[in-house]
Amino acid sequence: MDNIFDNITSYINAFVVGGIICAIGQILIDKTKLTVARILVIYVTSGIILTALGVYQKLVEIGGAGATVPLTGFGYSLAKGAFNEVDKYGLLGAFTGGLKATAAGVTAGGLCHKVTQPPSPCHVPLSRPLSYLSPNNNSLL
Repeated sequence: MDNIFDNITSYINAFVVGGIICAIGQILIDKTKLTVARILVIYVTSGIILTALGVYQKLVEIGGAGATVPLTGFGYSLAKGAFNEVDKYGLLGAFTGGLKATAAGVTAGGLCHKVTQPPSPCHVPLSRPLSYLSPNNNSLL
């Protein structure tokens, strides 16, 4: 019975921590003039900084997947991988550790994007010269 209670508690913690992280992002989108790309960079960078300060590990222990799945978790993975590799290989590990730690996730994301990407509606076959697509002629036929 304790195991079920522990599972439910970890699900609630993940939901709350992940929800807070996502709510902060939504507030930044709604209330500031920051672009989504800048917010992405802020999240990844803050994950790296909080990991370096030792704060994010505590958040991961409390929130589990709620802390590791959002973009701040990507920064956490980059920093943690770099720290681990620096311990093993010195300065070179600072450059390779983050790549090793996040390679599987980046690859999976790239593959999912490629598989689920719909055909582009703007695709124009280059069987005709590009001069055919003049500003005065919007026809693609």
